[in-house]
Amino acid sequence: MRNCPNFEKEYGIKFPPLYFLFRTQDIADLGIGGGQFAMMLSSFNLYYDYTGNKEVMDNMVFQADWYINHGFSDSTFLWPNIPYPCNTKLLPTYDGDLILGKDFTQPDKAGDFGYELVILYKKTGNRLYLETAKKIASTLATHASDGDKDHSPIPFKVNAKTGEVGNILASDGVTKIETTYTTNWTGTMRLFQQLISMGAGQNSDTYQQSFDKLLKWMLEYPVTNNRWGPFFEDVVFWSDTQINAGQMAWFIMDNKELIPAWKEDVQNIQKWVIDVLSIDHWKQYGLKVIGEQTDYKFQGQSHTSRHASIELRYAELTGDSKMVDEAIRQLSWCTYMVDNDGKNLYPDFNCYEIWWTDGYGDYIRHFLRAMAADPQLAPSNSNHLLRTSSVIKEISYQPAAINYLTFDNSSEELFRLKSKPKEVEADGTNLKEIAANISGGWSWQPLRSGGVLKVKHLKGSKISIKL
Repeated sequence: MRNCPNFEKEYGIKFPPLYFLFRTQDIADLGIGGGQFAMMLSSFNLYYDYTGNKEVMDNMVFQADWYINHGFSDSTFLWPNIPYPCNTKLLPTYDGDLILGKDFTQPDKAGDFGYELVILYKKTGNRLYLETAKKIASTLATHASDGDKDHSPIPFKVNAKTGEVGNILASDGVTKIETTYTTNWTGTMRLFQQLISMGAGQNSDTYQQSFDKLLKWMLEYPVTNNRWGPFFEDVVFWSDTQINAGQMAWFIMDNKELIPAWKEDVQNIQKWVIDVLSIDHWKQYGLKVIGEQTDYKFQGQSHTSRHASIELRYAELTGDSKMVDEAIRQLSWCTYMVDNDGKNLYPDFNCYEIWWTDGYGDYIRHFLRAMAADPQLAPSNSNHLLRTSSVIKEISYQPAAINYLTFDNSSEELFRLKSKPKEVEADGTNLKEIAANISGGWSWQPLRSGGVLKVKHLKGSKISIKL
């Protein structure tokens, strides 16, 4: 990878190349991005459901096992049993932070990974993932406080061994690195929610208290004052980010029963993104492209697609479709970043780099979520599961049937199908075709080609859709 000359010219330092371990043990460079394991697991969870491709599941297991075996803090440390975001020396060991060095970790990224481990446990039944997630949650809960306008309830960067956090200087001895505040807590909140709902372990009360502290703080501070930084591991100055804001918008929509002003909150977040991070270069084509962060406002495909998918989901929930057309144009713009061979380049000036966060792990999931929010965007010539309220353990797409197994005995699924199914069964019992999925059954909405199937099963986890 090349260094970016624009970044070097503007900031006087070479932008460090970031690499991601992707089905290989042969990459031996420094600088994995802090959240990329969780991002990839998130995308691959959705992509497995969408395709039924077992290799995708195998890859999830491979990545999770690798990270667990090569990247966690020691159980005797003050911040035990949480993953490090970076390899400070050659692989295979992840042992610290890209800027601060060995033993420093990013608790917010640990929470993201812990949540994805719970999902992977539900998909595979492997208790290692659940037990590891519980250890991550316990460490984070132990260190959660109320927070204030300058301190998040859990710090952004901390020395796992010593607990050092606060006035940490970069190697130049002058630059202060922000370590006491971040707004990337949706993964951690989701982790606590999952463990509480499962009754996993002896710490449900502690998890609930920590969840309450994080949610209260998020609503009182960043949702109110739009101070949405930082996220990225390689930035040594304050920077507000779209990923923190956008992930919170998703969380709010997924938990609207907890947040009475959810519509206003989502609208305000999306407006802030447009006001602060949008780039007008493509305005002549009817869209604004979204920049990554305030101090690195380069147009990003994952950030633009995230913003678009949020608009589509908001329209689905509220019926307010005024931003739908632009959101679809934004998604279309993002597809131009992908070459015929699948290579995904970060499109700015002369810096056509492969940035793994924007190109892959954080990119794929937004298109899958967008299709779930607006199924007309999904392919009409093939069958796909677009969304589930449970976790899919297995799914098989066959010419005569789609068979799948859910973790929960009661859940709802959304499909885009080529044609209306003949019948739907749950544990061998026929479900009724009904006009709406209020009381359980299945419904069909025809589109110009094919249509949308909604399944709501109140009992049973083994579902068969007869085609």
